[in-house]
Amino acid sequence: MKAARPKGKSWQNFKVAVTGINARAENPGPGCAVARCIQEHPQFKGSIVGLGYDALDAGLYARHLCNNSYLIPYPSEGEEALLYRLAQIHQEEGLDAIIPCLDSELQNFSRLKSELQMMGISMLTPSRDQFNLRAKNHLGTFCESIGVLAPESKALSNPAFFDVCESEGWNYPLVVKGIFYDAYIVHTALEAKAVFSKLVSTWGYPVLVQKRVIGDELDLAAVGDGKGNMLGAVMMRKKALTEKGKAWAGVSVIDYGLAEMAEKLIRALGWRGPLEVEVIKGYDGKIYLIEINPRFPSWIYLSHAVGRNLPVAVLKLLAGLSDLELSEPSSGTFFIRHAQELIVTLPEFEAVLTEGRLVPQMVQDQIIRSA
Repeated sequence: MKAARPKGKSWQNFKVAVTGINARAENPGPGCAVARCIQEHPQFKGSIVGLGYDALDAGLYARHLCNNSYLIPYPSEGEEALLYRLAQIHQEEGLDAIIPCLDSELQNFSRLKSELQMMGISMLTPSRDQFNLRAKNHLGTFCESIGVLAPESKALSNPAFFDVCESEGWNYPLVVKGIFYDAYIVHTALEAKAVFSKLVSTWGYPVLVQKRVIGDELDLAAVGDGKGNMLGAVMMRKKALTEKGKAWAGVSVIDYGLAEMAEKLIRALGWRGPLEVEVIKGYDGKIYLIEINPRFPSWIYLSHAVGRNLPVAVLKLLAGLSDLELSEPSSGTFFIRHAQELIVTLPEFEAVLTEGRLVPQMVQDQIIRSA
C-alpha cells in the first residue's frame, strides 16, 4: 500500500520523530545515527523529535540531533499507551513521520499505522506477517523455504540443553541470542547457562542457540518498497566488535553474493521499510544468513558517508517520490566509533524526569522565571 504523503509537505520540511536514541557504547540504538543522517542532509530544513524510553537516553539531550525530545512508554505497556502518548506529542509538535528504530517496539508501531495515518503521521514499516517471518525463532524455516543458507538454530526454553548438547552434535563454542537483541559466544555449559538466564531476564523466552560459522562478518542495510524491490543497498565488513558483537569499526564493501541474497530475501518477504541483513561469509566462500533486523542498524551513518542516505530515502518515499537520488555504492570508506561526554544541565534532566519531555525553549523560560 502506498504511504500517504504527510500533510502535502515536501520531505525537506518534515517534522520527523525518531526512536531508539540511546547511545550505549556496547549496544547503541540506531536512532542517533538516523537523526544525524537526516540533520546533515543539505536539503533538509525540517526538525527532528527524539523519542526515548529512559531519562538517561543520550539522544534526548543531543541538541545537534534532536530539536525537541520526549519520553514514550516502554513497548511492554502496549499499543494503547503508545498511541495515547504519541497523540499528546503530536498535539505539541505536529509530526509528519515517525522512523521506529528498535525491534521490540516495531509491532506496536505497525499495529497503530492506520490510527497514525488518520492523524497525518506516516511510517514505512513491515506488516505483522513480514515481521514474524524474519523473527529469529522462525528464520531457519524461512531460509530453508527459499533456499538461503543459515546456521542451524534452536529455540530453547530449558537451559539443560547445554549439558547434553555435544552428544547431539552441538559442539562448543556456540552462539546464544536473545529473542530481540544480544548475542554471546559461549564455550562451556556453565557459561551458556549463565547467558541463558541473563537473556531470559532481559528479553524473555525463547532463547536462541545457533551453531557458529567461522568467517568474515558482513552487513547490508537497505529499504524495501513493499513490492519486493530492494532500494539503496549499503554493505560493510565489520573490523572491530563490542562485547555484544556490534560493529565498533567497519569498512564499506561491495559483495555481489550478499546483494543477491538480500534481494532474494526482500522479494520473498515483500519487505516494506528499512532492514539490516547480517551474514557470515565462511572461509568456504559460502554466505550464511545470521539475522534479518527489521530496522536501520546503528552504523547507518555510513550510508550518508557513501552517498546513499537511507533515512532520507525513507522520507522521500513517504513523500511519494520515486527518484531517491541514491549514488552508486563505493567501497573503502571506514567508520570508527568513539565515546564522548554529553553535557546536560540539571534543569534539562529534571524536565525529562518530571515532565517526560525536553523542549529547550521551555527549559530556558523556566530558568529565567526561577532567577
